[in-house]
Amino acid sequence: MVAVICHLWYIIRMEFERLLEIVGDEPVFETGLLLAGAVSPANVRRQLSRWVKAGRLFQLRRGLYVLAPPFQKVRPHTFLLANRLKPSSYVSLQSALAFYSLIPEAVPLTTSVTTARPARWQTALGSYLFRHITHELFFGYGRAEVSPDQWAFVAWPEKALLDLVYLQPGGDSPHYLQELRLQNLERLDLDRLQQVAVKASKPKLQRAAQAIVELARAEATEYEEL
Repeated sequence: MVAVICHLWYIIRMEFERLLEIVGDEPVFETGLLLAGAVSPANVRRQLSRWVKAGRLFQLRRGLYVLAPPFQKVRPHTFLLANRLKPSSYVSLQSALAFYSLIPEAVPLTTSVTTARPARWQTALGSYLFRHITHELFFGYGRAEVSPDQWAFVAWPEKALLDLVYLQPGGDSPHYLQELRLQNLERLDLDRLQQVAVKASKPKLQRAAQAIVELARAEATEYEEL
């Protein structure tokens, strides 16, 4: 009996070493990566489930996994994980604003926008919130290097601000914009900010864009006077 158990343990260990050969350099991977060739999808999924229970893998959602320490060679960035959790999304709102150092606070919750249903995931690697926007507003983002050799879709700083204004009741009010404690506004492209607001065809966003332009000019004046 002991010999049988040892033999099974040896097989499982060797199979896990094979997994490390395949995905060891990937910060996150999907089940499909393991299904090439003459393999049984059911067996692959059962083995992945065993490794999750053994603490060797983290499962983020169905079919999406991350190696657990100490097997993890590359720690995945939360923005990359957000993109992979819901592919039809980009990181925006407070998370993007903190990424660009436009607000002073660190943001523990990674927030994205999507044209799909809103959702929230609590995982071993953090919390992820996805808020719904219309198809007409799903623009103004690009690929950004969020960690060495890790890229994610992130809103432009100007679009992240306007996404937040759009989703926040009263988000265009001077009081709310002051509450954000915006900083480093010289990093904003004010022309692009106004162009995004015009393209969105939302009076609320156009009012907010004008208010933010005034805040940026006031900040620049204060800096010049120092």
